[in-house]
Amino acid sequence: MPAYDDCSGTEEQMASVSVRYIVDDVGAAIAFYCEQLEFQEVMHPAPTFAMLDRGEMRLVLSAPSSQGGGGQAMPDGTKPEPGGWNRFIIEVADIADRVQVLRDRGVYFRNEIVEGVGGKQILLEDPAGNPIELFEPGIPEARLVDR
Repeated sequence: MPAYDDCSGTEEQMASVSVRYIVDDVGAAIAFYCEQLEFQEVMHPAPTFAMLDRGEMRLVLSAPSSQGGGGQAMPDGTKPEPGGWNRFIIEVADIADRVQVLRDRGVYFRNEIVEGVGGKQILLEDPAGNPIELFEPGIPEARLVDR
């Protein structure tokens, strides 16, 4: 885990990032993330809940449920649902190659590869419609890891 200075002059351990996605089918989401995007299953203690890891990222999957937790309705009755535009980003070395492999496996993409200020990107969807961005840095400052 990377360290950071907490402004008091001491170094603290930085926590890994956790992201929660609402999905329709937790089992289908586990299969997708593990088989297509190299996540590892940490736990799947209930049909409506699972945790996966990929490096320093923990992905928490929740299905809408009245059993409590991240899948429960808000006090006003609003129910969680998948989709939207917020997403996490996975850095790849060769985006065109990775996209072709995933397309050959039947993965759905929202768009084609586009080039932006920091590099190339494309959006794919998990089985519930949640977006994931694949990103190939085009400049050194945009890289997350040294390669």
